[in-house]
Amino acid sequence: MSHNYAAPALTALLVSAISSGAIAASGNAATHPAMEKCFGVAKAGKNDCKAGPGTSCAGASARDYQGNAWKLVRAGTCLQTRTPAGFGSLTPKV
Repeated sequence: MSHNYAAPALTALLVSAISSGAIAASGNAATHPAMEKCFGVAKAGKNDCKAGPGTSCAGASARDYQGNAWKLVRAGTCLQTRTPAGFGSLTPKV
C-alpha cells in the first residue's frame, strides 16, 4: 500500500503561507497609513516632489507654500491643513 504524504503537507504549507501573508499585509496597513498629495503646504525646499516647470523633484520648491509644490500628508487631512497662504489643496494651485 502506497501513501502520498506530499499532498497534505503541501496543503498545510500553502495555508500557512497565505495566512502569514494576510497577517503581514494587515500589519503593514497599520504602520503605513494612506497618504495623499497636498499642494501649497510645503515650506521652501521641503516639498516631496515636482514643484512645477523647471524643477526636478524633492526639495525644489522656491518659496514657502508654493501652490504647485506638494507634500505627502495623511489621507483626509489636506483640505483642513491651514497655512499663512490658505488651506491645502488636492490639486495644484495657480
